[in-house]
Amino acid sequence: MTNMIKVLLVDDHPVVRTGYRHLLQMETDIEVVAEANDSASACEAFRIFAPDVVVMDISLPGASGLEAMKRMRAHRPSARVLIFSMHDEAIFVSRAERSGAAGFLSKSSAPERLLDAVRTIARGERYVDELPAEQKANHGRYTAPAAHPSDLSQREAEVLHLWSKGFSLDEIGAQLGVSQKTVANQLSGIRQKLEVQNDVQLLRTAERFWSSRE
Repeated sequence: MTNMIKVLLVDDHPVVRTGYRHLLQMETDIEVVAEANDSASACEAFRIFAPDVVVMDISLPGASGLEAMKRMRAHRPSARVLIFSMHDEAIFVSRAERSGAAGFLSKSSAPERLLDAVRTIARGERYVDELPAEQKANHGRYTAPAAHPSDLSQREAEVLHLWSKGFSLDEIGAQLGVSQKTVANQLSGIRQKLEVQNDVQLLRTAERFWSSRE
């Protein structure tokens, strides 16, 4: 008998989770062992259920899916996480990979791609979906906030640059010679100064800024 692939499904929209759970559990080799709607409950479920694959969105209440993934990997370095998100710009794919994701899949992909991604990752392989041409064409359609990263101090710009490249708060603190708490406070101040609501907007703003300087 084929071993079941145990999946933890993480998304803050109950209707979305229900749809994906039904899709996954129609397969004879996949079992959704737990669900979570935020990063804290996702990390707790990860410790309790020890899933083979975590399917997780980036945008979650509280810490982002990328931060949740780092916590999971700190608890179990072999954690296999598929980032499954509507935010499919190249920078999100790159940051997910740098943060340790085993794969990245756009929510606009065909349903069978999710099944393929889960099985691929469960085998210990990496999975990155090829985005349709029309999605790539839409990547530049983003309205930046009124504030701009050039308004930041030199230290704030350093923190934002390292964070946007996927470094953890501890890693940033080590590079800059400050504590993890100081870095967290600086990032909070940066969000306020740039008038962004969440990490997704902050990451997009940072990417547009440094791309314009290359």
